Amino acid sequence: MQYQINQFKVLVGSLKNLEELIKTKLKIKHFTYKILSRSIDARNKNAIFYVYHLLIETNEKIKNKMVSIYHKTEFKMEYPNWKGKVSPVVVGFGPAGIFASLYLARCGAKPIIIERGSKIDERVKDVENFIQKKELNINSNIQFGEGGAGTFSDGKLTTNVKNPLIQFIFKELYLHGANEDILYDAMPHVGTDVLRKVIKNIREEIISLGGTFYFNTKFMNAQRKDNVLIIETDQKISFQTQHLLLGIGHSARDTITHLYQNMKLQMEPKAFSMGVRVEHCAEYINQCQYDKFAYALPKAYYKLSCHKNGRGIYTFCMCPGGYVMASTSDECTIVTNGMSNQKREGKNSNSAILVDVRPEDYGYGVLDGIEFQKHYEQLAYLQSKDYKAPANLMKEFMEGTIASSLRSIKTTYPHGVLLCDLNRCLPKFVVDGIKEGIIEFDHKLNGFYHPDAILIGIESRSSSPVRILRDENRESNFSGIYPMGEGAGYAGGIISASLDGLLTARKIAGD
Repeated sequence: MQYQINQFKVLVGSLKNLEELIKTKLKIKHFTYKILSRSIDARNKNAIFYVYHLLIETNEKIKNKMVSIYHKTEFKMEYPNWKGKVSPVVVGFGPAGIFASLYLARCGAKPIIIERGSKIDERVKDVENFIQKKELNINSNIQFGEGGAGTFSDGKLTTNVKNPLIQFIFKELYLHGANEDILYDAMPHVGTDVLRKVIKNIREEIISLGGTFYFNTKFMNAQRKDNVLIIETDQKISFQTQHLLLGIGHSARDTITHLYQNMKLQMEPKAFSMGVRVEHCAEYINQCQYDKFAYALPKAYYKLSCHKNGRGIYTFCMCPGGYVMASTSDECTIVTNGMSNQKREGKNSNSAILVDVRPEDYGYGVLDGIEFQKHYEQLAYLQSKDYKAPANLMKEFMEGTIASSLRSIKTTYPHGVLLCDLNRCLPKFVVDGIKEGIIEFDHKLNGFYHPDAILIGIESRSSSPVRILRDENRESNFSGIYPMGEGAGYAGGIISASLDGLLTARKIAGD
């Protein structure tokens, strides 16, 4: 008999052997178990618990209020045979492109994948070259290349989207090399180091099924001729297809501009966010979250939000034991992001503090949001030049002054920081919103305000400022073109972008 056990609580520090605790609490001797979910309940700092949802298989009867009969609800994917006369073309091998391509390959479609950046190993070298020598490859960097922008992040797999296909996405990540704990942790993450291996393994499966990759190849244009789309690239290679899936990413500004101005794809401006990265010592955040139990728990995570003056202010992409990354894809601009490896072994923890930016803040033109982002990214560069990031310490930032030097916290930003007035590289309403947010966040996480915490500018690429319109069949007004993922304005993270790509592929495959 299979049973499910909800709210199986284990006091942190007492967990030596979960199997023995199950045996003792449920009074059974012979069984097997599987963890379905695991979270941390830290509401009471004097008694912090792991909370498990378990699947127990045993021939013994269990009498306990927490126990009920287990009903399996696992989603089974179907792969219809590809009916198209020619292969679909997928532009971009980020999360949306990865899962669209994988699904289409399993349907026998033999997809053609075009990626403007490099394969992951070469891309890592390009990123390291920018970090060490400040030599930027504008097509292969933290924003562009195999795996997309999410490759150089914490690899967080959290999402607010509810869909049975998400279970499939998690399982595929696990089967291709991610740790098993992503299948049950409440706050799952892969880690940049592991995610690179996962992406390579998925690529190899797609190739084994007949898919073809063109790296360092940039999509330039699509024309319709005799009921076929002719896809043009910067490498003078062209392709014919009836289905062009666009997973271009939120930083492909040149491609978005071309699609709008020259190919006349219908788009609309949308809200996005802007702000800074904040760095605290990881041990300090652990103490704030877990108090005396910090020694026994993994690096602490937080997610904070509030509303002030009608605007949302929130933390985003929190990276426990992580690093603040130099994430620009354009010359003479500063863009920051957060990253951590699977073990989250870094000394600092960081997160974005973001404030809502709306079309009325930057103008209602479709491309005005992109220009708004670029303007402030360039201002950030001008504060220091040579890719040092503008920054200030939290105490001085809140007081409206400028710190003279870093204090107890040393930044992980690879090019270093220059302490300055962040009003010079962020809109006033964003600076004011960050200040209000810090006060509110400190009420929710006592200690969030730390005088030595470093605020590093600027974070401006959390989402796309444009949405490419599509109909119920996921097709744009340009027949045969299917916008998807973050760059098209339909996702906000690895899982939601993966889901959007998967749903698009299923639609064109007729499943």
